[in-house]
Amino acid sequence: MVNFEYLVPTKVVFGKDTECETGRLIKECGGTKALIHWGGDYVRDTGLLDRIEKSMDEAGVGYVEFDGVVPNPRLSLVKEGVELCRREGVDFVLAIGGGSAIDSSKAIAYGLANDFELEDLFLHKVTTDKIAKLGAVSTLAGTGSETSNSTVIDIDTMGEKVLKRSYNHECARPLFAIMNPELTYSLPAFQTAAPGADIMMHTMERYFTREKGTQLIDAMSEGLMRTVRAAVPAALADPTSYEARANLMWAGSLSHCGLTGTGLVGDFASHAIGQELGAMFDMAHGVSLTAIWSTWAKYVLDVRPERFAQFGVNVFGVVNDFDDVRATALRGIEAWDQWCHSIGMPTSLSEAGVSPTDEQIHEMAVSAVEARGGDHAGAFMELHVEDIEQILKNAR
Repeated sequence: MVNFEYLVPTKVVFGKDTECETGRLIKECGGTKALIHWGGDYVRDTGLLDRIEKSMDEAGVGYVEFDGVVPNPRLSLVKEGVELCRREGVDFVLAIGGGSAIDSSKAIAYGLANDFELEDLFLHKVTTDKIAKLGAVSTLAGTGSETSNSTVIDIDTMGEKVLKRSYNHECARPLFAIMNPELTYSLPAFQTAAPGADIMMHTMERYFTREKGTQLIDAMSEGLMRTVRAAVPAALADPTSYEARANLMWAGSLSHCGLTGTGLVGDFASHAIGQELGAMFDMAHGVSLTAIWSTWAKYVLDVRPERFAQFGVNVFGVVNDFDDVRATALRGIEAWDQWCHSIGMPTSLSEAGVSPTDEQIHEMAVSAVEARGGDHAGAFMELHVEDIEQILKNAR
């Protein structure tokens, strides 16, 4: 187990009707005027926006609305939000939604607190530990952005090519996260399945490590994954199951707040590749991950086959062939594919509806390595450009 620091200062307010506490929480954080940032019709049509604004009126907190977030949130919209905040004298940014709305809000908060070009932040030309006050009301269980330190944005302001880039800093953890599982009842099946797969992947990216002696975190991660494995189908079968929705919502935060990565070195190569697929094909994040994970797994399997065998046995309940660890490992990977298919998620690029050319594959592989700031992506196995190219070709 490696040394680590762990701090999650986000105040989680979990349960039914908790969105009605929004105004009080903003005021407790010192906010006097908030930007309310979201995307889509759900927030307004369901009355959620009215309930949140009523709570802010009662708390004496001013606000300005800013709609327009889309999946794979755009830097161009972020810049509009920053300018709106400055014109309106905003001192607090409130996200309503899932990962896209929260990441867009984090980027706005960075822009509001700093003078540099935001492109430079996400291209890692500058760094900062300054961010405007930020809170979140979650309406989707999956990304964990409501308690994480990461921000992922599509840079669409530099010409035709879109770059998906991230910036991670502890200052980006929201001051509070309101999490009412009932707000996820009306989600379409896809928006339950894809984020559910993302919860699994956030845990798996940390779980597949070369570190030894991580039994405690292993047990916590395996329990989380078993819970999600059961809760996603349960929520699809009964969208108003509070038990399933609550478990998914809390698992989403726990999977990406850093807890399951304590004491080990995570991988995140699948995220590196998936983010390039998202940037090039505007692919949903969860889809980009399930479309390539099993191909990645088979490519790196022999680095530590016993880890994949443990995953198969402890998470998916496959039969443990003690005489053939590799066979057990492959059964675990196959069980993952079967689970993905059972919830309607793809396990290849063709199933995801894309067919990248060799030229596009090379471009994505180069960009995936560049985004990691070195000559490779991943830690479980260092993947160089040619490795990522082969994984993408195998996944077609």
